[in-house]
Amino acid sequence: MNEGRPNIEDAIINGDIQLVINTPFGKFSHQDESAIRRAAIRHGVPCITTIAGAEAAIEGMKALREGTLPVYALQDYNKV
Repeated sequence: MNEGRPNIEDAIINGDIQLVINTPFGKFSHQDESAIRRAAIRHGVPCITTIAGAEAAIEGMKALREGTLPVYALQDYNKV
């Protein structure tokens, strides 16, 4: 974000990015991470901030492509 333009925020604004997977690495990444997340939220682009979340999203996208996305009630997972 701080390296000039065009940058990721420009791509988000232009509609070139439909999903942001933003996992910060290192002590200098927090400013960029925050700016990217704000831009994504401001422009209605989903933003995933963990590897586990990204993996879950990918599995969901695969299931959608295969047409096998079952829906379960939350209660089905926590039967007492």
